[in-house]
Amino acid sequence: MSDNEQLKEALDMLKKTGIRITPQRHAILEYLISSMSHPTADEIYKALEGKFPNMSVATVYNNLRVFKEIGLVKELTYGDSSSRFDFVTSNHYHVICEECGKIVDFHYPALDEVEQLAAHVTGFKVDHHRMEVYGVCPDCQKSGAPAHSH
Repeated sequence: MSDNEQLKEALDMLKKTGIRITPQRHAILEYLISSMSHPTADEIYKALEGKFPNMSVATVYNNLRVFKEIGLVKELTYGDSSSRFDFVTSNHYHVICEECGKIVDFHYPALDEVEQLAAHVTGFKVDHHRMEVYGVCPDCQKSGAPAHSH
């Protein structure tokens, strides 16, 4: 699905839930969709402050909270670093560098069945799942940082 289609779907979802689509919300969504790097609220703010000089970090947070409540955005918290925000697309997983903390998306559609199987076997009403893969990214491998074993 292209970024534009995703944005259109997201905006339709806002309309359906009766949330006003302000230029700022539009811009934040657009940035989240086009950015594959799971930005923090600060990064989103810095990227958009040129366009919206009167926007504050608080505005960004409040809008992210709205998006989170309707399920458009997931808040990812890894350890102690500030929350990163991820536009919710069809299931994708995160591979996380243990050296620099970079998070990269990869898609693995076969895992969609995990939820059905889990529900079937346990009787749970499964709502979602998450999987994280940890390792050392190519950049950190080049710099020769020793991977610390857990």
